[in-house]
Amino acid sequence: MKEYRVIHAFENKTGQEVKTIDSWQIFKIMAEFIEGFEKLAKIGPCVSVMGSARTPKENKYYLLTEQIAGLLAKLGYGVISGGGPGIMEAANKGAAEAKGKSVGINIELAGHNYNNEFIDADKMLEFKYFFVRKVMLTKYAQGFIIMPGGFGTLDEFFEAVTLIQTGKIARFPVVLVGTEYWAGLINWTKDKMLSEKNIKEDDLDLFRLADTAEDAVDYIDKFYKKYALKPNF
Repeated sequence: MKEYRVIHAFENKTGQEVKTIDSWQIFKIMAEFIEGFEKLAKIGPCVSVMGSARTPKENKYYLLTEQIAGLLAKLGYGVISGGGPGIMEAANKGAAEAKGKSVGINIELAGHNYNNEFIDADKMLEFKYFFVRKVMLTKYAQGFIIMPGGFGTLDEFFEAVTLIQTGKIARFPVVLVGTEYWAGLINWTKDKMLSEKNIKEDDLDLFRLADTAEDAVDYIDKFYKKYALKPNF
C-alpha cells in the first residue's frame, strides 16, 4: 500500500520554523478495519478466548483451554483467538479438533507474525495495529473466555467489561477461568476499587469466575438460553 505523509510545521523556542514529517497511517488503518469486517461478518456467532502466549503445552490452563474450545465448538460457536502460541493455540486446537470454526486474529510484532497451525485457512487475519485487532476480538464475539495471562490479557478483559459497563456494547458473558489465578485481582477490585467507590457493586456482576470447562461454557450457553443469541453485526 502506498504510504502517505503529512508535514507539520511549528516554531521552536528561537522562533524558527521547524518541519516534521509523520507517516499518515489513516489508509492503512482503514484497510485493516475493512478486511476484518468483511471476513469476520461471514463467520457467525463466536466466543473470543484470551490468555497468555507464553503458556506451555503441558500447562493445566493450556489443556483446560482446549477443553473449553472443544465444548464451545460442539455447541455451534466459532472460537476466536489472537492467533498466536500458548493459550491462543490451545483455543484454536480445541475448536479445530471438535470440527468447529477456528478463527485467528494475529498481530504483527517485531516485524513478523506467528500463526498457530490450528487456525482455519480462510479465517486467519493479520493486523499491525493493536486497537484494530481488539475491535475485531470484541465486535464479533458473543462471549469472552479469559484464561490466565499478562498485561495484554488484562487489557482485553478490562476493555470488554468497560464497554459493557458504559453501554457501548450489548451485555454478553465474560468468564474469568482459574479462581486461583484471578483471586488476587478480584479481591483487590473489591477492596480498593469498590471501597473507593470507583465502581458500583453491580459492576462485579459483569463477569463470572469458573474453574472447569463445563462451568465456563455452561454460563455462556445459559446466558443465550435466556437472551436470544444475536450476532454483533
